[in-house]
Amino acid sequence: MAIRAKQGMRTKRPVVVFRALANTNRLRIIGMLLGGKRMTVTDIAVELHISFTATSNHLAILKSLDVLEALGTAGHVFYSMNEHLPHDFRSIVAVALQK
Repeated sequence: MAIRAKQGMRTKRPVVVFRALANTNRLRIIGMLLGGKRMTVTDIAVELHISFTATSNHLAILKSLDVLEALGTAGHVFYSMNEHLPHDFRSIVAVALQK
């Protein structure tokens, strides 16, 4: 049964990854944080011109997939790209952000 659960997770992960990247705002967040930049929820929301709540939801999705890291300092949470970005995301992001 454990093997079946693992197989199910492997087949579902690509679907979850593509759904996460299908959202323009999530791609824009990734683009803003590439190159080692750290930003707060408020900074990101202001730059994207979307609500704090919507921004928080997008960040939570990306963090749950190990795309982002969060570090709390001085009463703020700063988000940055995970230095150890999962390989599946690394490949897809590189293609998705090409201009």
